[in-house]
Amino acid sequence: MVNCPMCDSAIDVEEEELDEGDIITCEECGTEVRVVGLDPLELEGADEDDEDDEDVDEEEDGERWK
Repeated sequence: MVNCPMCDSAIDVEEEELDEGDIITCEECGTEVRVVGLDPLELEGADEDDEDDEDVDEEEDGERWK
């Protein structure tokens, strides 16, 4: 069992069945969280990483046109 990084509620999952990158949903707050580490099991908000990727893409696009 692991805690949601957003609301700290326990998320009941079969840790052995998870792979890095899997998305699970917290039943308490409804947030989607991504598995970022397996030993120990570590979760982060799924949309946190997506926002970082968008910022990098925008920076790369701006550099191409300079």
